[in-house]
Amino acid sequence: MPAFFVPLGKMSIRLGITVILHGAILNHLCITKRNINTKTKRKNIHTMKTTSTSKWQLKRSLFTAFMLILSLFSVSAFAQKKTAKNIVLVHGAFVDGSGWKKVHDILVKKGYKVTIVQYPLTSLAEDVAATKRILDRQDGPTVLVGHSWGGTIITEAGAHPNVASLVYVAAFQPDKGENTLQWATSLPGAPEAGILPPDEKGFLYYDIAKFHAGFAADLSKEESDFMAASQAPIFGASFTVPVAEAAWKTKPAYAVVATEDKAIVPDIQRNMYKRGGDKITEVKGSHAVFISQPEAVAKVIIAAAEGK
Repeated sequence: MPAFFVPLGKMSIRLGITVILHGAILNHLCITKRNINTKTKRKNIHTMKTTSTSKWQLKRSLFTAFMLILSLFSVSAFAQKKTAKNIVLVHGAFVDGSGWKKVHDILVKKGYKVTIVQYPLTSLAEDVAATKRILDRQDGPTVLVGHSWGGTIITEAGAHPNVASLVYVAAFQPDKGENTLQWATSLPGAPEAGILPPDEKGFLYYDIAKFHAGFAADLSKEESDFMAASQAPIFGASFTVPVAEAAWKTKPAYAVVATEDKAIVPDIQRNMYKRGGDKITEVKGSHAVFISQPEAVAKVIIAAAEGK
């Protein structure tokens, strides 16, 4: 598949048709000229044969052009139907990649190649680097999906050439030069939120007593308790580091607003996503919406993969 046909869309079709038709006509003129030169060197007895050959070769050139145009439309239709077969899922703070399992299973059954990033939560730079290592391994256009802190990561890592589009799931979406903390504190937080002050080494934990109400209210208490017990702390200073690039300015972006979110209040999400011009879907769910509403989240990811 010619790579330049995919991103140019209708423009590439018009360009392709023009090139094909001009090529067919030029090919016919060259053949006709060659036949005329040959004809002058032969006896008049061959005149009818030469003319017949010229007509036949014109038909052949036009038929070839017609078939190439049909194939061009087929390539374009395929590209529009499914522009990305790879999906990379990026988790947020206080959790790891295993939370994506339900979404992963849905996407795999749909035929997508799904990879889940596991990063150290030690700094913006190190988490972005870990994500880029996974993107390096993708074999074509990729949808990059981020939850919570993962949104900050995909904003910068999304500049990777393999990334075709971005999906923000109850996630931060800063601009170049902005940091996560700016947006986290841009509106009053919910009383259920439970991020504790940094420990002596600068790491942040989520209050176990508030984890269910503040992070995963629509999951069972048992599941929420396990997530709280197995939480992954994040180095607090990471939230104050500005992103160096904003991939959503140059690539299509989709967003899921978790309407019952107590960790990133919904209006903060809406403000970021409207500013970014994202295609926004609102889903009733907690901050753990990717676990509680996997079908709805997967649907948005598939829309991004298909360019809808």
